Amino acid sequence: MHTNAYDEAITTPTEESVRRAMAIQLIINHELGLAKNENPLQGSFIIEELTDLVEEAVLEEFKKLSDRGGVLGAMERMYQRSKIQEESLYYETLKHEGKLPIIGVNTFLSAEGSKTVIPDEVIRSTIEEREFAISSLSEFQKRNLEKSEIALQQLQKVAITNGNIFAELMETVKSCSLGQISNALYEVGGQYRRNM
Repeated sequence: MHTNAYDEAITTPTEESVRRAMAIQLIINHELGLAKNENPLQGSFIIEELTDLVEEAVLEEFKKLSDRGGVLGAMERMYQRSKIQEESLYYETLKHEGKLPIIGVNTFLSAEGSKTVIPDEVIRSTIEEREFAISSLSEFQKRNLEKSEIALQQLQKVAITNGNIFAELMETVKSCSLGQISNALYEVGGQYRRNM
């Protein structure tokens, strides 16, 4: 029987694609919590409320970081690391007890169970891909040799004078690689090393 690309494109959905389509609706209902609202289609109230809750939590976390001397001060006190560990333990406990439903992980599983498994092998780049990336970087640096020196000096100047580094970086990346930028910033600001 003769088939063409059009015939092959229109087929009965596979079990996997049906599960994925259903999972989207289940996530909206069970994980996002829209179904907990009387009428989620009455306007944007529920989305605004959920957004406000997230915003309040983020601002509260920023305040905690600020109270500990900013990001670096908090790192020195191991705040971020301990916070991540506490939250991970908390959510893992909720997940395993079933109090935090996660579609396809601990609820609405297929007959085979959860599909969230670590792949058998990590995908690594081929030798050709590595050589291409290295040669592309080398060509980029040669092509921008004169521009990059000026751009890096300007970036260092902005960093030293507490200027807007982000705005300057948007220009610097046009002619400099990440390695060049990092080294230039290390020269004027040093490199953070965590105390063990």
